[in-house]
Amino acid sequence: MSRVLSFVTCATDPGVLNRYLLASPCLSSGEYGQTVYLHAPSVGAAFNREIIRQRQTLWLVWAHQDLFLPHGWDTRFIAALAEAERRFPCLAVVGVYGITGVGEQARRAGKVLDRGLLLHEPAPLPSLVDSIDELLFAVRTDSGLQLDSSLGFDFYGTDLALQAQAQGLQVAVVDACCEHWAQTPRETGFSSAMLERIAASGAIFEHKWVHRIPLETPCFSIRCPGDVAAQCRAFAKSSSHEPATF
Repeated sequence: MSRVLSFVTCATDPGVLNRYLLASPCLSSGEYGQTVYLHAPSVGAAFNREIIRQRQTLWLVWAHQDLFLPHGWDTRFIAALAEAERRFPCLAVVGVYGITGVGEQARRAGKVLDRGLLLHEPAPLPSLVDSIDELLFAVRTDSGLQLDSSLGFDFYGTDLALQAQAQGLQVAVVDACCEHWAQTPRETGFSSAMLERIAASGAIFEHKWVHRIPLETPCFSIRCPGDVAAQCRAFAKSSSHEPATF
């Protein structure tokens, strides 16, 4: 392997991309390979092409366009990866935020500055998880894992984690805090188009993993098929109906 990390992202707004992700010191330095797909039909369409192309890289990192990686993030992430690999010999997927367990036994893990609010969960890191947040994760290029393009732009992180577990591989969250500056709201103000998109992807995800339900993701609790659509309808009722950008 010639390098440890390469990066890939999908962009819908070049201004946001340049303001955040590409302004990250480790990417603006040119030290790491980076590929940007503009207006890709799905995250999987971009990521899967890169994980095949980037065979000379050990880990391919997916990151949102509105993510900023602070100074020194890359060295912290690489060191955290090495520690996680020592502890978890079948490690294939690594994120910075995730969740394990279901219901009252669910436990969140990770540390992220999310729209100015620091999320710092008490779980010790690195920590094995069942679901990873999609804002940033890395996949071993030799793992054989790919993203499910049918999921579009939602649920692909949890789907990836479940794929890995089904193959006897491990998924972990490591201590590598980054900054997420999404313009989407936390709880209200979602656009109807965004909620329809999430519900459609959720239905595909629920059907695919019905044998694994109940499931927790960082954003949804799924107890039976149809729960994602029901929660989207609840979001719509509480929404101010102001359009959200993402």
